[in-house]
Amino acid sequence: MIPGFGGNAKDPQWCFAQVKGTIEVHVTEADIISTVEFNHTGELLATGDKGGRVVIFQREQESKNQPHRRGEYNVYSTFQSHEPEFDYLKSLEIEEKINKIRWLPQQNAAYFLLSTNDKTVKLWKISERDKRPEGYNLKDDDGRIRDPSTITTLRVPVLQPMDLMVEATPRRVFANAHTYHINSISVNSDYETYMSADDLRINLWNLEITNRSFNIVDIKPANMEELTEVITAAEFHPNQCNTFVYSSSKGTIRLCDMRAMALCDKHSKFFEEPEDPSNRSFFSEIISSISDVKFSHSGRYMMTRDYLTVKVWDLNMENRPIETYQVHDYLRSKLCSLYENDCIFDKFECVWNGSDSVIMTGSYNNFFRMFDRNTKRDVTLEASRENSKPRAILKPRKVCVGGKRRKDEISVDSLDFSKKILHTAWHPSENIIAVAATNNLYIFQDKVN
Repeated sequence: MIPGFGGNAKDPQWCFAQVKGTIEVHVTEADIISTVEFNHTGELLATGDKGGRVVIFQREQESKNQPHRRGEYNVYSTFQSHEPEFDYLKSLEIEEKINKIRWLPQQNAAYFLLSTNDKTVKLWKISERDKRPEGYNLKDDDGRIRDPSTITTLRVPVLQPMDLMVEATPRRVFANAHTYHINSISVNSDYETYMSADDLRINLWNLEITNRSFNIVDIKPANMEELTEVITAAEFHPNQCNTFVYSSSKGTIRLCDMRAMALCDKHSKFFEEPEDPSNRSFFSEIISSISDVKFSHSGRYMMTRDYLTVKVWDLNMENRPIETYQVHDYLRSKLCSLYENDCIFDKFECVWNGSDSVIMTGSYNNFFRMFDRNTKRDVTLEASRENSKPRAILKPRKVCVGGKRRKDEISVDSLDFSKKILHTAWHPSENIIAVAATNNLYIFQDKVN
C-alpha cells in the first residue's frame, strides 16, 4: 500500500499538524469533545465538550521567517456555553453537553455561533476589545459613582489602548421549545432563520426572535405506543432556503419543501434503499438507523451515515444511493458484542471536503476513513500521539479479519472500541481536517501545504 490515497501524484498525503488537549490516563467525562466545526472561512475552529464549554481556535497568520509552517490553530476564546440544569416538572437532569455548534457567516468584525445542549439553543457573539474608555465624569477611575456635588469640572472621556481581550456574550437564548433532546441545528441559507430538531419534532426559528418558533415537522403519533421511528438528524439545503432534509432511525430520508405547506408532515421526496433480504438479521434495524445527514456544498447530493456504511444520494433519485462506501465491514461478525457493550448505538458523523470529491467519517480504535469519489480509492488513518511529530506522514492502517496477519495489519479482535472518532470537520477550502478523539483534537493537513 502506497501512502496517501493510493500513490497517485494527485492524491494528498496527510501529515500530522497539531494536537490539542492533555495526555491523561483518566479522562474526565466533562473533557470529552462532543462536536467540532470550522467557520465559513476556515480561520476559526470551534469545539464543544460534555462539560458545556466551547473552545474556539484561531489560525495564526503565517510568519515571514517560517513560511513553510502554515498557520497553526491556537486558542482564541474559551467560554462556558451551557450549565447543568434540572427539569423539576419531569424530575430529569438536563446535561450541559454541547450537542452541536453552527457558525453564522461573518457580517462585521464580530463572529456569531449557535450552540445547543439537549434543550436550549444559544446565539453567542465573539468580539475583540483592545481599547477601554477612561475619564468618566460621574465615575472615578475605579468605577465608583462620584458625588455630583463634588464635580466642578467636566472631562472629555478618551479611549486608551489595552491588551487585546476576546469576549463571548450570549446575545439570544432560544429555550422551552423542545420536549425531547435536540440532536441537530442548521442555519438556513437566508441567514435569518435556523431550525432545531429533536426526536419527534423540528422547529423553525428566526434568529432575532427567542420567544416563539414554528413547528415545521411533527411525527409524534397520537398514541405513543404506535411510535415506530424517531428523527435522527436534519439539515437545510445549502442554497435553497425552502428545502431541508431529515433522517430517521429506520434508515429513511425525507426531503421537505416549506413552500408546499406550513407543516411539512408530507415530504416531497422520500429516499430509501430496499433491504437485501439475504442480509436480514436481528441487528438490521439498529444498524440501518442514520446517524448523520449532510448536503454537499453544491447542493446536488447528500450523504448519510449509518452504522456500517456511508451513502451518497442524488437528490433526483430516491430509490437507491448512487454510491455506497463500507466504513468497517469487518465489524459485521462482531455485532453481537457491539450490541452488548452499547457501541452499536454510537452516532458517527460524516463530512465532505471543500470540493465534494472526498468524504470522511470515523470508526473505532481512533481510526477514521476517507473515500475518494472520483478514483474510488479509500484509506484508513489513525489519530494517535505515536506519530505526532510535526509533519509526520500518516501511515495507512489495515484491519485483518482472519487468516494470516501481515506485519503492518491490526487484528479485528484487538480493536479498542472505547476509542472512537465520532466528530470530524473539514476546512471549507483547504486540505486541513480536525478530528476529535476523546478529549484531544487532532489537526492534520496535506503534505503539499
